[in-house]
Amino acid sequence: MKPIAVFQHTVVGAPGAVLPILRTLGCEVRLVRIVAGEAVPTDPGAFGGLVFMGGYMGVHDDYPWIAQELALIRAAAAQGIPVAGHCLGSQLVALALGGSVAKHVRPEIGWQPLQTAATAAARDWWGPWAAQTLETFQWHGDTFTPPPAAQQIARSSHCEHQAFVLHDRHLMLQSHLEMTPALVELSLQHNGQQLERQFTLGNPAVCDPAGVRRDLPGRTARMHAVLTQLYARWVRGVA
Repeated sequence: MKPIAVFQHTVVGAPGAVLPILRTLGCEVRLVRIVAGEAVPTDPGAFGGLVFMGGYMGVHDDYPWIAQELALIRAAAAQGIPVAGHCLGSQLVALALGGSVAKHVRPEIGWQPLQTAATAAARDWWGPWAAQTLETFQWHGDTFTPPPAAQQIARSSHCEHQAFVLHDRHLMLQSHLEMTPALVELSLQHNGQQLERQFTLGNPAVCDPAGVRRDLPGRTARMHAVLTQLYARWVRGVA
């Protein structure tokens, strides 16, 4: 099996649980640290799959690596190589493969319920977590419209487009199932004022800052179990 390339765009957007989950599933992983100035690979064929993490920037921002990653995603898809994205990563995958990305009606931040679908595709990907309400961690101001033919496998009351699969191999996840307790703390250190401000403004799509740190080990462990299920399904397409 070829290695999986995981792209990290910012310090806060670290891959968290993604790396240990992929390794537990028997995958070799190569971390591509865009945040440290590492170049975007040009040949997707060197990898069995590509995973794109989050970041504070938007897909339409003028960073050279954004256009390079979009081209890499298109090339990977043309070769049948599975791609996956978390938050910004999901928006990059959506835009590259025929969808669109725009500012959401309001930021969605903190612990929020996610409703998984009950369709055949959802049951295939979520396993026992299909047709369930899950608690996940969110932090985004943009949203994506999925590519044509994408199948929705989850939504939330504050953001309709949460999780999609395309061609039975590409995965787009708006929420941060990869968060660890340390990454939640890091997010609050860097961006906690946005959460406080949005909560004070009465934004219904943010959680109470007073409870965001409650039971971080338990909450993140439950997300990791779900993410393991999703990646166990995803790696079936990895060469």
